[in-house]
Amino acid sequence: MTMKAGGVRDGRVSSRGFPLNAAVRAALCACLLAVCAAAAEEGAASAWVSDHFRGDGSSLPFSFTYDGKASDGLLRQWPSSSETRQLDALRTERTLSWTDPRTKLSVRCVVVEYADYPAVEWTVYLKNNGPEDTPILERIQALDVLLSKEAGGPFILNGIKGDWTVAEGYEPYELALGAGARKEFAPGNHPGKSTSGPDGWPYFNLSLPTGRVLMAVGWPGQWAASFACESAGALRVLAGQELTHLRLKPGEEVRTPLIALLFSQERDLAESQNLWRRWYVAHNMPRVDGETQRAVTQIQVGGGEQDIASARLFLENGIRPDICWRYAGAGGTTWYPSDMEPWKDALAWLNTGTWEIDPAKYPNGFRPFSDWVHANGMQFLLWFEPERVGSMESWIGRNHPEWVMPCNEQGALLNEGDPAALEWLIGHLDGMIKEQGIDWYREDMNGVGPLPGWRGHDAEDRQGITENLYVQGHLRLWDELRRRNPRLRIDSCASGGRRNDLETMRRAVPLTRSDFQFPDMKGVIEGNQGHTYGLSFWLPFQGTGCYQYDPYAYRSFYLPLFGMGGLSPDNVEAQKRAYSEVRKVGPCMLHDYYPLTEYSLAPDRWIAWQFNDPGEGVGVVQAFRRPDCGEASMTFKLRGLREDAEYELENLDTGKELRTGRALMREGLTVAMAEKPAAAVILYRAVSP
Repeated sequence: MTMKAGGVRDGRVSSRGFPLNAAVRAALCACLLAVCAAAAEEGAASAWVSDHFRGDGSSLPFSFTYDGKASDGLLRQWPSSSETRQLDALRTERTLSWTDPRTKLSVRCVVVEYADYPAVEWTVYLKNNGPEDTPILERIQALDVLLSKEAGGPFILNGIKGDWTVAEGYEPYELALGAGARKEFAPGNHPGKSTSGPDGWPYFNLSLPTGRVLMAVGWPGQWAASFACESAGALRVLAGQELTHLRLKPGEEVRTPLIALLFSQERDLAESQNLWRRWYVAHNMPRVDGETQRAVTQIQVGGGEQDIASARLFLENGIRPDICWRYAGAGGTTWYPSDMEPWKDALAWLNTGTWEIDPAKYPNGFRPFSDWVHANGMQFLLWFEPERVGSMESWIGRNHPEWVMPCNEQGALLNEGDPAALEWLIGHLDGMIKEQGIDWYREDMNGVGPLPGWRGHDAEDRQGITENLYVQGHLRLWDELRRRNPRLRIDSCASGGRRNDLETMRRAVPLTRSDFQFPDMKGVIEGNQGHTYGLSFWLPFQGTGCYQYDPYAYRSFYLPLFGMGGLSPDNVEAQKRAYSEVRKVGPCMLHDYYPLTEYSLAPDRWIAWQFNDPGEGVGVVQAFRRPDCGEASMTFKLRGLREDAEYELENLDTGKELRTGRALMREGLTVAMAEKPAAAVILYRAVSP
């Protein structure tokens, strides 16, 4: 960075000989250094594009094998082309294309570079434009790079675990990858669901000598990634669909997972993750009317004509949620016909596959209820699970068995890679959304994972094709529903938070981050504290439900989407307080995130974090003294505040006080709780510049 008429030299500021006092000099220096850091980050992304997306096919960050030959050699020989277009003021798209003169296989890499963030992403498409089946395509890697550094310490990889309905879900990890080390990741526990299991979180933060690179694999299916340290200074990173060994039929096209990279000059983990969170909100969260999803509250209803009465009870007690949520129901309370084989009684809700409103329960459909919801300033959410055909006696099973693939003990799969099945599903759901006044389409996916169904449908020379076409169809379903219904919002669920990869999160938000939320689950309160701690590194918007009514419990579940249930005279005051508090806390959680303690699930510890909106000068501190913790107070040094600003702090239990940002960051905020377990919520706002 070149500067004229003044500048920064070794951290010192000059300005044409005019003296600057120490405070102004420090502020100006910090500002200029921040500009330099931002420029360096932007330069890292641009350099990556220049180095890895050359038209000659060299140094490409993806790979595959075709007819036994490696792609890097093939693409150098094939005719190529390149075109660039401006998607909008902040995004530029470049498309690189190659064609095999012999078989007419085309390879198309679509690259998007961002002007306001140091980010780049790409997706690769492979299509058979020839008249015959292609030779075997295999080992298709969306990401294949060798990262190098001077010999020294190990590469450091940070991330979190996925969801598998346990307290340990979303637990952060830090791995030191020295020479010979290798770490592999893929969805487990429920294979085929993209964020399932201990090694199933497809987002990574890799520390390098020049800073950090944050990586995301966008694939709502069975992806795989590996980090292999081939020597002390060389790390090979691979990521893609886990299994590909297939021929393409004429006209057929497959695609790789989306790969997104964000470059940060920050050595500090939290600050690099906050750059991610800002980019995520700015460019990834789905928008309605140009706005990203705000913090909201919900209630659940279910029981036919009792839906309005159930929701009205909340309103009469001064609780006005944003969303009225009609769930699947259990047994006889399902909204769709479920009185069939094989599931009975409380499990009858598993008899999915007839996506029509049960006329016995709703003779007039949902329109009377959705009209009432809208008249009272709320939105209507309806639960669906279209991928799982739980009963072959259902409408799909009886009328279109050719659309159905055997999968697991909880049902078969509707093949969304089948064009006829997909077109029917799009039309049917679109009709219901319009006719029934649905504002939120909640899509669930239960069972132990779709992978057995996908792979069981593949021939030996077509391994991976069913999954690939299915994933393309699944994404097209959501895109088309949103195109036809521009104000529609989508909630992503798959036995909780097991399918929340970046492609999914660009179309939906996770109203249920995990099914680990019910009172009878051991460690559920501390587990949800841990879930917030870990998942907040990556997803600003997340949600859950709370079914316990003491402050330590319900404050452990505060999120941008929050809801409770079971309203009764015994808990109405607790629910009123919780809904009131979370309306103040939830909006803060969409901004910068700072852990204030180490992660732990131990019952004898404190755990605390801070969310901070630096632009508005507001935020929240949440702190928890767990049931076996002997320390009655702790002091936390806050982050991201304005040093010279004065802040009004409001402890929701003890009252208000004034402190300067400097004091809060250098001396810290002391939180004391005489009882255990206990939870504190401290809101703050800047009241002076």
